[in-house]
Formats: sequence, structure tokens, C-alpha cells
Amino acid sequence: MSMTTPTAIPETIPRLPAAQPLVSVIIPAYKVARFISATLDSVLSQTFKDFEIIVINDGSPDTEELKRQIENYSHLITYITQSNQGAGAARNAGIRTARGEFIAFLDGDDLWLPDFLKEQLALIREDGGFDLVYADAVNLDGAKRSRITNMEVNPSRGSVTAESLIAGDCNVITSSVVARRGLVLEVGLFDESFPNSQDFDLWLRLAKHGARIKYQKKVLVRRRVYEGSLASNPINSFAGEISVLEKTRQRNDLTQGERAAILRTLELRRATVEVHKGKQRLSAGEFDDALTAFRVANDYFHSWKLRLVVLCLRVAPRLLQRIQRLRAN
Repeated sequence: MSMTTPTAIPETIPRLPAAQPLVSVIIPAYKVARFISATLDSVLSQTFKDFEIIVINDGSPDTEELKRQIENYSHLITYITQSNQGAGAARNAGIRTARGEFIAFLDGDDLWLPDFLKEQLALIREDGGFDLVYADAVNLDGAKRSRITNMEVNPSRGSVTAESLIAGDCNVITSSVVARRGLVLEVGLFDESFPNSQDFDLWLRLAKHGARIKYQKKVLVRRRVYEGSLASNPINSFAGEISVLEKTRQRNDLTQGERAAILRTLELRRATVEVHKGKQRLSAGEFDDALTAFRVANDYFHSWKLRLVVLCLRVAPRLLQRIQRLRAN
């Protein structure tokens, strides 16, 4: 439902066209009240203007502050509230409400650069038209911007296919996605049973459905990373990917290459989870559990660094813990 409380709209915020928009911007909001106004400003500052904005409050505990923060935007957005069901359900609610031919996803704590929509719409219309496009991003930690882009850490190389997505050769940044709404509806929206990585699952299903997917390496998004954000919890992220890959593994239309890529990536993700678990257990002083996790990880990676960590855990675990804390600080 749209917000109807009349409020004064600042002159600096342009009103959007009442006609059916070309793009529907979908913003799930959960514990992002302190960031939401900056996120909305980044949309309203776009050089391309034919869009609508849909904000979905996913049962957020900071609802009262969220409502205060978006009050001055009430005539510029459609505001939906629901009980807490997760990011997938929030985005699905936005997709069902959307009127645009294209949908663009933006997390409630991320920012678009001013030419984001202009650049992505130009790309999605190239070469006979694509079904989904994405771009590069940089991370924001407080006021500090990373010098390394997301694609330098998690690259995209070559064509985007189901196999390249499974193998991690192409990595989609959700806040940079523009897609054709009709095709997303056709493949069944986000799978709400996944607490995270439901976006990865959707990209895989789109690719298997024959969607044409392309990316550009321009930095068009700034992603916030902070304590409590989804991007700050690698164990949950990798565990989510593992769940998606296990689901995908059950499909009966996978190629031999896709099946092989699933097995390889599952091994890598499980070993990576053990590395992060080892770090957590070491920090908590749970040295036996840390040793077990690092041993399991090293069975896959065969790394001299991990062998050194295992050795230190055997002979001087508290010294290793102090070193870890010094590095963290």
C-alpha cells in the first residue's frame, strides 16, 4: 500500500511521472533506518528519471525510525509493510507490486551512482537485448571507500552461464541488477525458503531458463559493509550458497559440466566455511574446535599457512589467539 500521510516534500527532490514507469526500483528494508534516506537520495539523483520506487518494510524492528526517515519521501515511493519473512519475500512483494517493464534491485543500505540506471538500461538493450545485467561495486566501511572493487575480489570473466555462475567465474552483485520483470515472474520469483543466497538461486534458475545475462565492469554501486550487515557474515553467505547448490544438484536438466562444477564448488565452499569457523573458534578461545576446523580446511587447501596455524594451535594456542586479536585491531 502507498503511504498517504501528507508531508512537505523538499524542493530539491523531483516528483516522478505518474504514468507507468519503465523501471521499478525495489528496496527491501530491514534494520536500515539509518541508511535509507541516503539510499533513496541515490535513486532520486539518477540522471534517468522514468522509474518508480517501492520500499518493502520486512517487519523491521526499527520501523518507527524507518517511517520517520522516509516521511519526506512519502509522495515519491510506494511503501509496503509485512511481517518479517526475509529478503526474498520482501523483494517478491515488490516485484508483484511493480509496474515497470524492468526491475532494479537495491538493498536499503546501498547506494547507486548517478548514472546507474542510464548505464544499465543502455547495456540491457545492447546486441538484441539482454534479460539481466549487473555491474561492479565498491564497498563502504563507514565513510571509507574500498580501493578494491567487488569484481577484483569476486571476478566476472567470460560469458554468464549456469556453469560459470556455479563455478564462481561470474558473481552477480544484487544491488547492481536490472532485469526484465516478466522473465523473473516466469521462473517463479525468489525462493523464500532460503534465508540468504536466494538471489544466487534466482540467477541460476534464470540462466537455466535461457536468460541472456551480461555485466559491465564499471563501478556503479557502493555497498555498505558493517557489523550486522549481510555482507559482514561470510559463514552465512557460504552456507547459503551451499544450500542453493544442493538444491540445484537435484535438477534433472544439468549438463555434465554443470554437475562437475557443483561438486567442485561445494568442496571449496565447505572448506572455506571451515576456515571462517576456525577463526571464530580461535577468537572465542575454543582451541580444540578451532584445530578441528583448520585441519578439515587444510585437507582441501593444502596450504602452508593453514599447516602453520594447526601447528601453533597444538603448541601455543593462546599466543596464536593474541596474534589474531592484534591483527584484527
